[in-house]
Amino acid sequence: MESLNLRPATPADVPQILKFIRDLATYEREPDAVIATEADLLRDGFGETKRFDCIIAEIDTTPAGFALYFYNYSTWRGHAGIYLEDLYVDPEHRGKGIGKALLARVAAIAVAEGCPRYEWAVLDWNQPSIDFYHSLGAVMKSEWKGMQVSGEALTALAAQSNKK
Repeated sequence: MESLNLRPATPADVPQILKFIRDLATYEREPDAVIATEADLLRDGFGETKRFDCIIAEIDTTPAGFALYFYNYSTWRGHAGIYLEDLYVDPEHRGKGIGKALLARVAAIAVAEGCPRYEWAVLDWNQPSIDFYHSLGAVMKSEWKGMQVSGEALTALAAQSNKK
């Protein structure tokens, strides 16, 4: 019988975390989009200024998936929340309840920390995941659309902060 273990990631897990991130990017049809390095993950997950937390799922002692999350803040609620940046389970381990266990563990952390909300994004074409999330009680936001500024547009916008 296989045994599922969920545990906080350690610095020794960074190579595996980066592999999961790359595998997720491939699944999401963006295999060349990952520019993060092991050094980036070490700095931001385990360094002086911690920017994210991560849970590793293992079947017996084999890494099978991960959940990477960070805290955000709701001005309307006056409390921190949790944003799930990445959730991934290796294809060979899907269908064993690992994704649900990871989602539930991060939800338990949110509740224990007094976070009134827990949110994440899902690609609009990923219907199996959308259906799975709905089965857990997640609600698709319909009025709010995500916005992002990056690359040259971010640099150009930042440059405007010096203009009068």
